[in-house]
This record gives sequence, structure tokens and C-alpha cells, in this order.
Amino acid sequence: MSDAGTMTTKTNPLQHVTEQLNELRAKGVAPKLHVLEGEQRPVCVFDGREVINLASNNYLGLTSDKRLRKASIEAVRKYGVGAGAVRTIAGTMKLHMDLEEQIAKFKNVEACVVFQSGFTANAGTVSAVLGKEDLIVSDELNHASIIDGARLSKATIKVFKHKDVQDCERILQEHANFPGKKLIITDGVFSMDGDIAPLPQLCDLAEKYGCIMMVDDAHASGVLGRGGRGTIDHFNCHGRVHIQVGTLSKAIGSMGGYVCGSRDLIDFLYLRARPFLFSTSHPPATAAACQAAFALLDSPEGEKLVKKLWANTKFFKKELKKRGFQFKSSETPIVPIHVGEGAKAFEFSRKLFEAGVFAPAVGYPTVAEGKARLRAIVSAAHKREHLLKAAEVLGEVGIGLGVV
Repeated sequence: MSDAGTMTTKTNPLQHVTEQLNELRAKGVAPKLHVLEGEQRPVCVFDGREVINLASNNYLGLTSDKRLRKASIEAVRKYGVGAGAVRTIAGTMKLHMDLEEQIAKFKNVEACVVFQSGFTANAGTVSAVLGKEDLIVSDELNHASIIDGARLSKATIKVFKHKDVQDCERILQEHANFPGKKLIITDGVFSMDGDIAPLPQLCDLAEKYGCIMMVDDAHASGVLGRGGRGTIDHFNCHGRVHIQVGTLSKAIGSMGGYVCGSRDLIDFLYLRARPFLFSTSHPPATAAACQAAFALLDSPEGEKLVKKLWANTKFFKKELKKRGFQFKSSETPIVPIHVGEGAKAFEFSRKLFEAGVFAPAVGYPTVAEGKARLRAIVSAAHKREHLLKAAEVLGEVGIGLGVV
């Protein structure tokens, strides 16, 4: 009862969340999370159903590799289950320093810093290196972590058309007298279309206009270049890219992100990158698994794994093209199957799942409205019979829905 003797009615301050959620459900674009039972493998069980897995970023099949398992278990026995602090206080273990040195050597750079995720590596680095007086020139399809890092920096942000080097140069020409620092930033491999950035040409522009050059190589790590060294190695742009970002969560099979560059850049990020400063460091098991993964990649067997990944990719794309699918932009194991309308894409994915193939739908805000798609990802661990069966099911379901 209120002072006036009338009943008070409680209101829900989060009612707008419920309303928006109901709208998404009504549109058919609010799928529930699929729950993995067991290991992340080419064929595995989600929600009690065995499916061919085309949903994972596990490019080289390392999530269940026996060498990574062994390294993790030994690290737990020797060092425990957690680091116990942030890196700048008491959480830097020798394992972390050894991993950073190993990655720097692998990537042919002076130094490396490991972050808790690829997202924080991008966001933390951009916002640490640039400020409000600076300029960021960014590809329009760059990852959300780049976009958020750019916003956090408070720098002036200019976006160039996707992979359009001329448009990028137009922006640089218009800002030729910009007083602050300038950064050109791009994904190495774009996660939704599987296409590769025109890195040599962007490096040319960076050198011509005095810009910092930064590449997010998350989907190129373990995929492109010798033994999976990424787009810089793929294009032989060593020494031309000032900041290289990579991930430990995809082809490496574990968890985390990293930034490579000069010794001074890394020492600066130790002091100013907020995710590094304010997040507890990787547990020993994770760091040790990553070390085992890079040791594998830096060996003849690692090169064989990368070649198998590409052989599987070529085979799968060929089988899909036979069945009428088109994906002109894809140059990597990421295979986008464009649908257009969001609800239809999610229906396509649901029917595939019921038929034994897990290829997730991707809609807004991950991609623009009207550009929903399925994203299938091939791995080195897939067998030909898995990929052939998946292509057959995709074709059958796609015909039924009028996608092909």
C-alpha cells in the first residue's frame, strides 16, 4: 500500500528486452543454442542427434588431438588449474612467456603478447594504440572486435568499401593532412564470406600515406601460409604489417588470442591494453595445449594437416557446385551459402540438422539485413564420405526450399 492508501503496481524495467525477444521469435530468427555432447569432432552429437559437423572453427581437428591433451594434462599436474592473477601482478607464468616467444618465432616477428580471446586482442590493441586525435580506415566487413576497438579508441573512423583498395586510397587522400596517427585495418580472411584481403595493395597504401598497418588473421591462422602462418606469410608481406592479430581458439584448437609485432609494441600493450591488464591469465592447461599446437604446426606433420584441409575444401566446394550452389567470394575453407531472408536461412539450417548435417544460419546483426546465409566450415579432420554426404543433404534440402 502507498501512503495514499492505493495499491502500487510493479513494473518490469526489462520489459523492452522481453518484447524484443518475442519479436525475434515471431520472425523465426531466435534459434536456441545447440548443445554439444562429447568432443568437437567432424561427426558428433548435438542435442542428442548425431550430425556431420560443418559448424566448428576447428580447422585442423586439434581440439581432440592426443598431443594437445597430453600437454594439458601434464601442465595441470605440474602447475595446477589456474594462474591465480592478472599477468601484470602475479599471473605471468613461464608457460605464458614461452608460448609468446614460440608464437613470435613462428610468425617471424620480434615479440608477441597472448590475450584471453581474439576479441579482446583486437579491441584491446586498437583502443590502446590510438586515441581521439587519430584516424582509423577500416574495411566495411571487418570483425565486430575491430569495430568495437575502434569505437573505444574514440578515433575518427572511416570505412572503405569491402576489399576496395581505390576507395581506401580515396579516404587517405581526403585525409592526407590529418594531424594524428593513421591506421589501416583489415581482416586477413573475412569470416562470413571466406574471402582474403588484398593485403599487398593495402600495405602499399600504408607505406605511401604513412599509416600503421594492422591485420586480424583469426581465420587465416593455421589455414594460410606455410604451416598456417597466415596472410602475411601467404602474400610474403613480412616486415610490412606492423600489428598482426591471431587466435588460439580456431585452428590452434584451444582458447585465446595474440598480437604480434615489434618488441616495443608488445611491451607497450603489456602496460596499456585493458583486457590484458584486467583479466586473469590463461590456465596452465590452455597455455600448454597452445604450445603443443604450434610445435605441431612448425613440423612436417603440421604442413600435411594444412594441405589436407585445403584438399578437403576443394573437394567439398566441387561437390556443392555440382548441386547448383554458388559461392564466388570464398577463397578458403569458409563456405557461405547465401539465402537472403533471415527466417528462411534459419529454417534451412533447422531442416539440415534434422537430416544429419549441422551448418548454422547467420543473420542480422552478424551480417546485414537481407544477406542471411548458412556458413559451412571444412576441416582437415573430415573424411571424404562426411563431405560427400553433407553435400548430398545440402542439395536435397536446398532444392526443397528453393535455395538452389
